[in-house]
Amino acid sequence: MKQKKYVLVFLLLLLQVTSMTFAQGFGDRVLFNDRWSFHLGDIQFGGIEQLDHSGWRVLDLPHDWSVEGIASTKNASCTGFLPGGIAWYRKSFDMPVERKGQQVYIYFGGVYNNSEVFINGINVGKRPNGYISFMYDLTPYLKFGAKNTIAVRVNHSEDADSRWYTGSGIYRDVYMVYAQPVHIDLWGVYYTTKQTGATASIQIETNVINTNSKDGAIVPLVVKQELFDATGKKITSTISKSKVTDKNKISQGLHFSNPVLWTLDAPYLYTLTTTLLSGKDTLDKTSIKVGMRTISFDANKGFALNGVSEKLKGVCIHHDAGALGSAVPKEVWRRRFSILKDMGCNAIRMSHNPQATDLYDLCDELGLLVIDEAFDEWEYPKHKWITGWNDGEPGLQGSSTYFKEWSARDLSDMVCRDRNHPSIIMWSIGNEIDYPQDPYSHPILNQAGIRQKHKAGHIISQPGAENMGYIAKDLVSIIKKFDQSRPTTAALAAPVMSNETDYPKALDVVGYNYTESSYEKDHTMYPDRIFYGSENGTSLEAWKAVTENDYILGQFLWTGYDFLGEAGSWPSRGSTAGQIDLAGNIKPRGYFRKALWSTSPTAYAGTYPYRAEEKPSMNAPALWNYKEEEKIRVVCYTNCEEAELLLNGNRIGDRKPYDKATGIIFWDIPFSAGKLEVLAFNKGIQKAASIIETVGKPAYIAAEADKKSFTTKGEVAHVMVTIKDKDGRTVPFADTELLFQVSDNAVLLGTENASSVLPDNFKDNIQRCRNGKVLLYIRSVDPSKPVHINISAPLFEELIVTL
Repeated sequence: MKQKKYVLVFLLLLLQVTSMTFAQGFGDRVLFNDRWSFHLGDIQFGGIEQLDHSGWRVLDLPHDWSVEGIASTKNASCTGFLPGGIAWYRKSFDMPVERKGQQVYIYFGGVYNNSEVFINGINVGKRPNGYISFMYDLTPYLKFGAKNTIAVRVNHSEDADSRWYTGSGIYRDVYMVYAQPVHIDLWGVYYTTKQTGATASIQIETNVINTNSKDGAIVPLVVKQELFDATGKKITSTISKSKVTDKNKISQGLHFSNPVLWTLDAPYLYTLTTTLLSGKDTLDKTSIKVGMRTISFDANKGFALNGVSEKLKGVCIHHDAGALGSAVPKEVWRRRFSILKDMGCNAIRMSHNPQATDLYDLCDELGLLVIDEAFDEWEYPKHKWITGWNDGEPGLQGSSTYFKEWSARDLSDMVCRDRNHPSIIMWSIGNEIDYPQDPYSHPILNQAGIRQKHKAGHIISQPGAENMGYIAKDLVSIIKKFDQSRPTTAALAAPVMSNETDYPKALDVVGYNYTESSYEKDHTMYPDRIFYGSENGTSLEAWKAVTENDYILGQFLWTGYDFLGEAGSWPSRGSTAGQIDLAGNIKPRGYFRKALWSTSPTAYAGTYPYRAEEKPSMNAPALWNYKEEEKIRVVCYTNCEEAELLLNGNRIGDRKPYDKATGIIFWDIPFSAGKLEVLAFNKGIQKAASIIETVGKPAYIAAEADKKSFTTKGEVAHVMVTIKDKDGRTVPFADTELLFQVSDNAVLLGTENASSVLPDNFKDNIQRCRNGKVLLYIRSVDPSKPVHINISAPLFEELIVTL
């Protein structure tokens, strides 16, 4: 059979960022987050114009009310035992008379879920999907030179509608967008490129609309495209004349030499500026970031970036950040992605839905590859666990209720919003849609070979698996209509079943979840299939299935970070499957992964009580406090050739070679207090080291912030509070309860100790340490004044941190 090869070459764009991200791509965009009034609970006629909301709670967006709620066994484990419900948001605002004659839109980054928007009592639209960005034209209903009122009803009353935590509310940014009657359409600039040698050519599509088209007038336009390098120097430009009645698509080309490529190590970004002119008047202008790179997918050779083979070292992520719920500031994601990048990660799978534009911007900026994913279920609901993961009777609420009506629009909006990000390399139409008996079934289930947990055998009363092929073809065709520069994919839970249908055939690249054992057989059976591990466990064997097979593109670990929801029985808070905990602390298994993925020399030392005839663990904590002479196993996770062990400066463990069978070097030694050192070597030269020390009793409170000052309102700082012994060493067994008091010019957004259980309140100003640490999220209200954080606990001297 002829080998299948999928090669993509194009230039991509990002929205220009100053202090914030603009995802709309047209008009004058004003952040509209401040001072909304919020009421938890439904109100009859809550969208009417004259409703008095003066007594409601006043807050700034983004906002997630679920994470503020009280966890209860009355709620579902699938979303972390936190409540949903119905709520209203309202905001009164003045619309300047000077805006009359312009178009005025409101843009929502995401509202979970089933939102309805009212302006001055008029219902302007609804959107069931809580992950999709959307916009409404407010112009016909506004009072210029007077006060207006916008109201949003959010209906998350079916709160067990997901397998993981979703949050509730207007949890992403909102913008008011002002534009001339003739302007660039929403997400209206898109382009691709070809690169031949040292020459790059850019094909740009600019979609323009005329909101006065009912007048029948033809509007002459000039469309100018300008490309700037990272220093602001203009590289090239072009101008085209056009005309527009109601809508028009203007195609243009740019050419320049010696492009600087967007790479993982140096993600270079140009800026493309698009300007609409009518005579000497500027009608609209937008700037977007540009990354030049090529991607290719080959059935035998795997994935290549800019012609260089690259294994995808990926993780899956959900959209929450523990104590913050789903309303996560960009600075938090910057820290999270930077930690992943330092760990050796080079790819992110957005599980299992479109995420905030901030995340894609950061991946473009930091050099991370992305799979953008649309759905976790299609026409039928999946099981949602109510009393604990895989426990009891599941519920069947979910997004399938609106899939048939909305999926085409949701998918096209995802692609149009995100298609200009150089980081995105694949579009995924679904995750584990083919989970056996949940809901689809097939006679092949009567045979062996399905690894996922499911009811045995073919269940004829369940939907037939053949349906997946029909739907997949429709969804892929929607993507291809708006972007043909990337392959389509999906994450298969049961390739054995899906291979009996047209589902994999509809895809350009096929993802396999937890089925590494099928790689060799399916590569032989389907030699033109391009595939990869779309969701994988953390075992060394799963990674070897990638490194030992050129045709496997890579893997995506479940998961990068711990996340809320998909919880066990009460009082479980969420999943602890992450390589990194909710406070951003890399777990031992994350250091094991760093040793596998990082290209820089690294070493990590961990310990645990010796257990006979047991393989060395990848989950050994960095702890050196045991009973004297107790037999302890010391493990080293490293990517160096060999390592040795020192205790109090004396060699106690012989230099040993890296063990390819386990990925771990280890020694079994009697405990003696002091300083334990692992030294790692390449060609006899020390390249990395890791130190653990015996710590004493808790003595004082310390804190470290990731910034010294605030410069803008709404900016967020991370403050890691740590319990130290008298010699300044972190006390990992300290569980001290701390009190935090923050000055009035800042807000304590949350306290995160990464606990996996619910009794703690992560929103108040009291939190107990875990592993000797607590992370504080501090948001600036007035950056002109210093922020003071008082940290206290019984028997400790008070600490004052000033930003």
